[in-house]
Amino acid sequence: MRGAGIVMKKSMRRMIADIEREVEDTSRLIGKRALDPRVMKAMEEVPREAFVPASMRYLAFENGPLPIGYGQTISQPYIVALMSDLLQTQDDHVVLEIGTGSGYQTAILSRLVRQVYSIEVVSELGETSAGRLKDLGYTNVECRIGNGHAGWPGHAPYNGIIVTAAATHIPQPLVDQLVTGGRLVIPVGEPYEVQELIVVTRGDGDHIDVREILGVAFVPMQEEVAGADEGEDDKSGG
Repeated sequence: MRGAGIVMKKSMRRMIADIEREVEDTSRLIGKRALDPRVMKAMEEVPREAFVPASMRYLAFENGPLPIGYGQTISQPYIVALMSDLLQTQDDHVVLEIGTGSGYQTAILSRLVRQVYSIEVVSELGETSAGRLKDLGYTNVECRIGNGHAGWPGHAPYNGIIVTAAATHIPQPLVDQLVTGGRLVIPVGEPYEVQELIVVTRGDGDHIDVREILGVAFVPMQEEVAGADEGEDDKSGG
């Protein structure tokens, strides 16, 4: 067991080094040569191997996405770190995540903010991830099953919103649920094509600032459902 722990630590260090190297390689696009130390510390602390299928744990620390079932993936560690950094989180922030997925990004966010609310449209995936997060001790997370296009108005406004699936446009309900100065980090583009990771910052009134970061590839976000609401009674745990 001790030997396995040593191997795990070495694998984690390699993953962190891979993230740092990719940040350096994309520094002209993302506008920085290093990510927030708080984000990198969270990346070191959260056990990525706990969020991937058992059959793929030997690949848990590779700097690439992995399938997690139901046509979904756990994102590349570099992208998880970058999107977390782009939110510009603080300890007292409340954030919303659209697309719980494996729960890995959720766990990273939980280390950075006071409270995380997360929505997953695939019920089997969302229920499993909510249970996993609870078992791992992430107590400042609340999850529910539902379509995230309309956000979660009952807990708004949010200091930040992160979307882990590609939308064809910027969902206005998500912008409306940000505080003034809050950030929406979201991939935007056509399904199964190269999308653009963007940061939307809400200004005063209806003003927003949109910044394009770099090209990405995400599974598509489920489109808005007519009559969809926040589904306050449809929670999967936390």
